[in-house]
Amino acid sequence: MDGLATSHIVNDLDALRERYAGLSGADLLRPLMTTEFRGRVALVSSFGTEAAVLLALAAEVDPGIPVIFLDTGKLFGETLRYRDTLIKRLGLTDVRTIEPDAVELKAADPEGLLWQTQPDACCHVRKTVPLNRALAGFDAWITGRKRFQATTRAALADIELDVDGRHKINPLASWTPEMIKAEFERRDLPRHPLEADGFLSIGCMPCTDRVAPGEDARSGRWAGLGKTECGIHLSAVPRQVSIA
Repeated sequence: MDGLATSHIVNDLDALRERYAGLSGADLLRPLMTTEFRGRVALVSSFGTEAAVLLALAAEVDPGIPVIFLDTGKLFGETLRYRDTLIKRLGLTDVRTIEPDAVELKAADPEGLLWQTQPDACCHVRKTVPLNRALAGFDAWITGRKRFQATTRAALADIELDVDGRHKINPLASWTPEMIKAEFERRDLPRHPLEADGFLSIGCMPCTDRVAPGEDARSGRWAGLGKTECGIHLSAVPRQVSIA
């Protein structure tokens, strides 16, 4: 991407942030889904413990929004069933279950044990690469990340820019656990079946553990490995960076 194109995108990012400053939830989703990125935005969901809130907000704006769900082949059965429950409950009409390429997966992880020795490489072939393919043709994508989830997300912006030029929208970035809980209750949304058993952030089965009292919600992910993200959220341009 040349300097002129990059500069235009950053200016656009600044304009979007200024135009929608202070908005969150459905108030932020509605103009971005129906005007700014109409027909060019997808929502990426893990169908985890807090996913129902974002999915419900988006479905209220447009139940036909493309929802990308990454099935790594190592998810909990409870997550797959929860996905089906929410699809029906919220009336979502375009949920796309994306799997890793079989040939690439066999080459990278023939025994299915890559998560034990190279968790970053496992996430790359099972999540990052499939997501990049699934997002082709979209100019923006929506995530359910929040600042309270982990120290690594404390400075999360409402609207970001990936290094590939695609906008990333985080409508719940400023929401608190209390706000999430209240929205679950207000909408009478079903909870992920593993949450009651101490799983507060749920990914692949071998890399997800229960969260101890007082720890942040993502401490059960890749516990003891010094790893905090799968990789799909590591390409956003930091807010303080200026690209010329």
